[in-house]
Amino acid sequence: MTTPVQREVFAMDTIMTLTAYGKDSDDGLDAAENIINAMDSLLDPELETSAAYLINNANGENVIVQPQVADMLNTALEVYNRSSGALDLSVYPIYLAWGEFKEETARVPSNEELAELRQHLNFGDMSITAFTGEANYSVSLPAGTQISFGSVAKGCAAEYAINAMREAGVKSGLVSLGGNVQTLGLKPNGDNWTIAVEDPKSTGNYVGTLSVGETAIVTSGNYQRYFRGDNGQIYHHIIDPSTGMPVENNLLSVTIICEDGTLADCLSTAMYVLGEKDALKYWRTYGGFDMIMITDDGRVICTSGLIEIFTLTNDTNYAVTFAE
Repeated sequence: MTTPVQREVFAMDTIMTLTAYGKDSDDGLDAAENIINAMDSLLDPELETSAAYLINNANGENVIVQPQVADMLNTALEVYNRSSGALDLSVYPIYLAWGEFKEETARVPSNEELAELRQHLNFGDMSITAFTGEANYSVSLPAGTQISFGSVAKGCAAEYAINAMREAGVKSGLVSLGGNVQTLGLKPNGDNWTIAVEDPKSTGNYVGTLSVGETAIVTSGNYQRYFRGDNGQIYHHIIDPSTGMPVENNLLSVTIICEDGTLADCLSTAMYVLGEKDALKYWRTYGGFDMIMITDDGRVICTSGLIEIFTLTNDTNYAVTFAE
């Protein structure tokens, strides 16, 4: 097999690994790194020149945004509506109130603080307008509502990075962005990629593997970012918009397999928030993706499209079932 060329990039608060094969590898990795850094600057809500900052500080007025920002927001809005608000980008101020779930800043907000912040969960009232004949869009949020692209940015960045690699001539490669994997083509020898599904109870090990062609694979889990409170309780970073608290259900992780990286990222959060029963209901209603849910009682629930491509490797601690 052709020797891969790899590069590590730190962006969007995570280490990203870019891999390309073939004679155009360096050009492809340059293009991918440039697009990731540009999107990081575009979507960072703390950066005063970013689209996120401008939207959040427009006091309800319209803000002109680039097509990729509008695409992300439209995708997130569709999942928001279909999931009855399970994916809500406007939980950002609540996320900040929890100290971003980082050890050095973490705190547990009071019920009163969370109730006040939840008054501004108005993502569903976002307005997105396209200008006729121009590749520009205007976006407005109700005054006092603020968003983060945290649950969509990596998936979109991976998708754009893969497209940049393809345009540079790379035919085989992949990007791995902190729980998000997106593949380009097949392996140089024509085989499928083998992608591991992490064991949420033992990070660094895996529950099983997926054999895939060109697709996106995105995982959300309660083990990815968390802190232990003074009372000994563990608080993880996936917020339930209906309470302002970390989601409480029987899921440890949700992995989405979908050609659209942006949609996969949105769905991984939404399905985790919905929980086992409602996530399967969503999949049966809308389709367009496959899913692996790992539960706290050792079940690995796969949707039926994965029967031929998922292999359980840790059958000591887990049992797999396929949902129709």
